[in-house]
Amino acid sequence: MQLNRFFFPFVAALLLGLAGCSPKDSATAVAPAKREVTLEAAAQGKGFTVGSMMSATTVYVFFDTQCGHCGHLWLASIPLHKKAKFVWIPIGMINASSKTQGAALLTATDPLALMTEHETSLLAGKGGIAASAGVSVEIEDAIKANTQLFNSFGAEAVPFVVAKNLRSGQTVSRAGAMDTGALAAFVGIDWTP
Repeated sequence: MQLNRFFFPFVAALLLGLAGCSPKDSATAVAPAKREVTLEAAAQGKGFTVGSMMSATTVYVFFDTQCGHCGHLWLASIPLHKKAKFVWIPIGMINASSKTQGAALLTATDPLALMTEHETSLLAGKGGIAASAGVSVEIEDAIKANTQLFNSFGAEAVPFVVAKNLRSGQTVSRAGAMDTGALAAFVGIDWTP
């Protein structure tokens, strides 16, 4: 019985650490319409691209700027930038900062540097980058469309990753953060620490 008292809280904490941020955390959650998750559908999102621009491997990541799990996935993806192209697609799910920070990242001249600055700040508990509340209609509409696309997949949490696994040739999708090794295996690329 002593084991259960410590074991179950440990397992619950571990599972929460591997989870993602979900629309249930938001007052703006929308019931998904269930669309097939394909690379072509994911490519309809408006995002910023980092990594190997010439890579045939494209990994689409739907994320909310206020999601700590997304921050962990961002950091995990950095060692893989030489092997794959990552398209980070901001959605507006958690709060008003999601939209303004997402807009700042979409319009950044150096999204790699700004996203790294943002995620470092967010994971340090400082809320991320400061962003102007004035978002152009075009960018606001893009973030709304990204959110609708995310919802249409029936996804329940961010980060939500869509890619073609290089080993299996299958389109794969998954919600939640992963470490670098798990992300590399998910996409089917070779990586050694």
